[in-house]
Amino acid sequence: MWSRLILFVMLGVLMFASCKTKRKIAMPSTDVPTETNAANAASIKTFEMNNLDFYTFSGRAKTKIEMDGNIQDVTLNVRIERDKAIWLSVTAILGVEVARVMITPDSVKILNKLQGEYIAKPFTYIYNYTNRGITFTTLQDLLMANVSSNLLRTDNVQVASATDEFIVVGIKEQLSYQYRINQENRPFNFVLQEVGGINNLEAFYGNYVKTDGYNFPHNIALNIVGEDMSLKAQLGYNRVSFNENVEMPFSVSSRYKVIN
Repeated sequence: MWSRLILFVMLGVLMFASCKTKRKIAMPSTDVPTETNAANAASIKTFEMNNLDFYTFSGRAKTKIEMDGNIQDVTLNVRIERDKAIWLSVTAILGVEVARVMITPDSVKILNKLQGEYIAKPFTYIYNYTNRGITFTTLQDLLMANVSSNLLRTDNVQVASATDEFIVVGIKEQLSYQYRINQENRPFNFVLQEVGGINNLEAFYGNYVKTDGYNFPHNIALNIVGEDMSLKAQLGYNRVSFNENVEMPFSVSSRYKVIN
């Protein structure tokens, strides 16, 4: 159980697994325009300007993970050095740390403390599980509830407005996406799907709280469904901070078995 949980905390919680799904999350039509008009461009600029412009992030979230009918309550510590590294620590009951994960633009490292196993791969390793349109920055934006400039930089994007929300629909590098954005120009829903595929991730952001001037959601829910697994993760942050010094310890002793 823990080996799979650790793997999907890294791959599943941060992105969608590349496997056949039993159901599809409803997506808008992918028949989007091939040009971005001036109004769309202005709206997109507004959304990007409301992204969190931070140097470092540190947060602790009580997390409920449901995978294949099994439920685990863990504490997830998240530390981010913007554009450089994402560090995760997974702690189970009685404060026992069961895993550490380090992701950089160049590498992925997983330390399975319970079973004494260590995985170190180049970042391209994730393409065994995801579309190649996924980047380190995409993962960072997902965790921080930022609209992804990487995804928005495409001619295939459209912005629609309603009474109390905006909807952004687009296609970039065979990835179809939808953002629903609130009146404060922050996303409350994000859906990502492969064009022509059946792989889905849906994220919900709620309970926005301003901390040190940063409007960050303290509740995040991620839903992923696959043929061989189903994953739901609910994160409830009880501590967040911005722009403080963060440590990302990741030492591997000789007792760990290297998994290739």
